[in-house]
Amino acid sequence: MVKITFIGAGSIVFSKQLLLDILSFEKLRDSTIALMDIDEKRLNHIEALCHKIKKQEDLPTKFEVTTYRHKALKDADFVIIMIQVGGLEATKFDLEIPAKYGMTQCIGDTLGPGGVFRFLRTIPVLLDICSDMKEFSKPKALILNYANPMAMNCWAMNEATDVPNVGLCHGVQHTAYLLSRWAGVHIKECTYLAAGINHMAWFLEFRKNEEDLYPKIRKKLFEGPPLANDKIRIEMFRHFGYYMTESSGHLSEYLPFFRKRKELMDRFGGTGYEGEDNFYYKLSVEAEKEDEKTFRRLLSDKKKIKFGKKSVEYCSGIINGIITDKPFRFNGNIRNTGLITNLPDGCCVEVPCYADATGIHPSYVGELPPGCAALNMSNILVQGIAVKAALARDRELVHHAIMMDPNTNSFLAPHEIRKMVDEMFEAESKWLSYFDNK
Repeated sequence: MVKITFIGAGSIVFSKQLLLDILSFEKLRDSTIALMDIDEKRLNHIEALCHKIKKQEDLPTKFEVTTYRHKALKDADFVIIMIQVGGLEATKFDLEIPAKYGMTQCIGDTLGPGGVFRFLRTIPVLLDICSDMKEFSKPKALILNYANPMAMNCWAMNEATDVPNVGLCHGVQHTAYLLSRWAGVHIKECTYLAAGINHMAWFLEFRKNEEDLYPKIRKKLFEGPPLANDKIRIEMFRHFGYYMTESSGHLSEYLPFFRKRKELMDRFGGTGYEGEDNFYYKLSVEAEKEDEKTFRRLLSDKKKIKFGKKSVEYCSGIINGIITDKPFRFNGNIRNTGLITNLPDGCCVEVPCYADATGIHPSYVGELPPGCAALNMSNILVQGIAVKAALARDRELVHHAIMMDPNTNSFLAPHEIRKMVDEMFEAESKWLSYFDNK
């Protein structure tokens, strides 16, 4: 039997979706699925949901529920990671301390002070998981990582361990659906090539058979009535020629162009994922309140839970591809081994990959357009210094990483960044004690 382990399984909505995706494949229904979380209450919720699905569909699936990581990882073939170290308490510091210095973020989970500190909190836990896998899991067990900041987390795991891993996101899939609607073509008729880095990959090609669909998309965006949403991504598309894979709110944080002046955000930004200050924290607070209602509704509803239709998430397709040896194509975050030739070897890139019985096979892309590569590099420089900072436990390098961040240094001078970083270290010290043990 295949064993699939969820680490951070207490995320009710996301765990439910991945679980249903996995069970939508007939060959995976007799798996053992281990659910692990440090929050026992949330874990009990997801356990109850699993039993409802199992009974509803009369499944042979075996579920193991535990707060002990070693037990969950024992004999695992696949380990799905979706942890958020520090939770809402830490996220509040990530966003509110920089805001006190006049520097704004929308999400704060990928780059900048929020992304770097989220990474610093997360990587010790990820490396402990890798160590436990070496001891308890099957020899070729694969990590399927959903934890942000994706690029830094995967880069650091690749530097510090030899545990196979791939980072998974849904920016490519969701953006592909968006582009297909703008082109007036059903997504199933579209083919595309997307490559770059996580949250800043580029649709280098978007086609229907041999037809380039970009002219239709440009006509929709630039010649018709202006669209109310996604203005920052559309503006970057106007100037760089290729559409990117993340929302405008996310994208605004990875660039020096927009967030630094209110009039620019008034023109190009918006509410929610369009760029609203501190939006992710506000959203997370509301989501936490709604989780209990969601759980009670799922269990009490007499209607059956929808079953058998897979979502756009890649995770289940990868597992099924490896187990059945039926190749599955997806975009994954993987170590750059000459895959994108004008980005540094060793960094984490997001490229087309295939999964089959022999593992994960990333595709060669070659050179990105120069402007696209340059914008990627502005983020990679921050990521690389942050990875070195964490692995060397060097606080000074943390200062340097955030000083290099394009959004941060559009707001603040070096001495202001240093003071802000020191305050964040102090506020988040209980998750960062490893810096004191150098």
